[in-house]
Amino acid sequence: MKTLKLNRITLAAFAVLFSLFITSCQKEASLSSPEETVNEEEAATLSDESSVAEASFDDADDIAFTAADEEGNAGGFGVEGRSAGGDQGRIFLPNFFELRERIGDCATITVTPNDSTYPKRVVIDFGDSCLGRDGKVRSGKLVLDFTGPIRRPGSIVTLEFVRYHVNRVHIEGRKIFKNLSEPPVHKWSIAIDDGKVTFPSGRGYRYEGIKTVTQIGGILTARVWDDVYKMTTRSSTRFNNSWTVNITTEDPLIKKVACRWISEGTLKIRINDRVLKLDFGFPNNGNCDNKALLSWNNGNSQRIVILP
Repeated sequence: MKTLKLNRITLAAFAVLFSLFITSCQKEASLSSPEETVNEEEAATLSDESSVAEASFDDADDIAFTAADEEGNAGGFGVEGRSAGGDQGRIFLPNFFELRERIGDCATITVTPNDSTYPKRVVIDFGDSCLGRDGKVRSGKLVLDFTGPIRRPGSIVTLEFVRYHVNRVHIEGRKIFKNLSEPPVHKWSIAIDDGKVTFPSGRGYRYEGIKTVTQIGGILTARVWDDVYKMTTRSSTRFNNSWTVNITTEDPLIKKVACRWISEGTLKIRINDRVLKLDFGFPNNGNCDNKALLSWNNGNSQRIVILP
């Protein structure tokens, strides 16, 4: 399956703009109450932690999609979810080679039932400590429940975190992946319920949201580099210190695989009672560059953001 990791791109940008926004608001003395005030050091900490926490969720997404894809491939399910082996059973048992290239050999992977029938459960058990080949230390379990192969339109995969930690960051909640594809168009939604991230220090936040990713280019080719994706998102983040961040898509985000950055689209970000917009199309809509325009105060305050 040709998948795209848009979480990390969007959230890394959010981490940058959040820190910039807080600093700018301080300089303008535009935060009216003491409860809303946060110094630059705390803003940087919140920004860094939010980025790390979201990357932890994104890491779990990557693992889940890889496991789901390899499980489906073992049944011979092609791009549209059709089985090359018909109803005769699996073509081969999944060895999760690609997944183990990431998480290493210390995790135990169990598939029940280990045949071509559904529903199905895949449990990835990292035990008390498992050092992956990607350098991350994981513990606990990721539990995946399938209604059907992930490539089949209409299939739903539910991911649950069981005492799961990555690099000592505790991840909780449930993620739901839905295949909304209508061949030849590939489309997925990813939702999270009651998401919670807790750092060793005790700081953390709660997160809920849903995003929809649709492939709009490169659909009929086997090449990855000509793929183009459109994404819409809606999320709410509540920090332990009472900060609340709501993000919605004002204009769909466009991501070309051949470009490192999002090249079009606008996010609307509400931090408590403050509203910002982040325009990824700045300065030339559709061009591949690492610049976006952050604006607030009804567009009267602006700053160019250099994307990571």
